[in-house]
Amino acid sequence: MAKINYHHLYYFWRVALSGSITRTAEECHVSQSALSQQIKQLETTMDMQLFKRVGRQLVLTDTGRKVLTYADEIFSKGEELQSFLKKGEVASQRHINIGVLTTLSRNFTESFISPLLQESNVKFTLSTRGMTNLLNGLSSHELDLVLTNRSVSQQNDDAIWQSQLVSRQSVSIIGPAENKPEKKFPEGYDSLKWVLPTGITEIRSAFDAYCSTLNYTPDVMAEADDMAMLRLLVRDTGAVTALPPVVVKDEIANGRLAEYQVLPNVFENFYAITIRRTYVPEIVTSLLHKNIVT
Repeated sequence: MAKINYHHLYYFWRVALSGSITRTAEECHVSQSALSQQIKQLETTMDMQLFKRVGRQLVLTDTGRKVLTYADEIFSKGEELQSFLKKGEVASQRHINIGVLTTLSRNFTESFISPLLQESNVKFTLSTRGMTNLLNGLSSHELDLVLTNRSVSQQNDDAIWQSQLVSRQSVSIIGPAENKPEKKFPEGYDSLKWVLPTGITEIRSAFDAYCSTLNYTPDVMAEADDMAMLRLLVRDTGAVTALPPVVVKDEIANGRLAEYQVLPNVFENFYAITIRRTYVPEIVTSLLHKNIVT
């Protein structure tokens, strides 16, 4: 195989990070045709396909993702060196793209990113999407990390996902303050209606298992997989729910809702998912470290 042309590799790196030949051509002040040609020459040199088109999107192949991990390290270090030679200091990446599952608690998301708000020179972008689109965003390196309350299964050692537990919050029975039963669950709950997370969620599975041990069947009037929708339902219907108190912290603070009791061994887990890569931006590792579960 011929020696790698690092000029071609650099253009590949820029396109892989942006996901757009048009945008990269504008940023690098070259024509789209010239940029495409140089990437094709790199693929020819390597005898490997680095990109594939999915609709209008340019997506990395499995080989492309592996090549990108090396290009990340090569050119990120090169940019640090260039900054050091020009300014006498090392520049680090200070922008992070975070994907958020559409059904995730906004209060949790705000808590997770709070360390970024303390950094004067950090910018971040939040994108809310469905799970499939979030993972695709990681694969194309459009996103640096993803926040979700669903774990990602690792089928084998070649799996590209890295999933880190960043928060585990206890789940409580929440309802209107004036309807709080005097006795411990499930006594006094027979006449109450429930609004609950759907069956696919970890909360609902754990809650159903706990109810089963007590021989209690909740009278479910509504289900939703969106934390924001559950918050509205329990606030406006007079029903009770099983949620982490953080989801309705404002309503609890103003007395509209109350935490009836903590459910034993029922938790909601929150995960940060990243993609396996040789070079990980410092801002990503720092944020994960500040949110690690101990």
